[in-house]
Amino acid sequence: MSGAGVWVFRNGVMQLEEPAAAGRKALVYVPTNEVVRSVEALERRLGALGWERYYENRTIVQLHKRDGGSDLITIPRDFASLRSTHMYDVVVKNRDHFKVVDASTPN
Repeated sequence: MSGAGVWVFRNGVMQLEEPAAAGRKALVYVPTNEVVRSVEALERRLGALGWERYYENRTIVQLHKRDGGSDLITIPRDFASLRSTHMYDVVVKNRDHFKVVDASTPN
């Protein structure tokens, strides 16, 4: 993640908007080297790691750890809206299970 972009306040959440020229990223589930292609697939993988739905509305899904930890993962319900900031949030909270790669070279 280059850190380039503009911080915007949208729907009560501060988000980093990346420049349009930035390359597309892909979220990869490391144990199977599978590119995650939907919210449902991501939820299945996270569910196996102890995450469950905490909150949802028309635009977002939030997950938290079943063990009562304070971490939350927020992802857009529309997978096409998933940005690298969402992907890196998943990676940081599940370091050995996910990675972010350039979409042109998902391996």
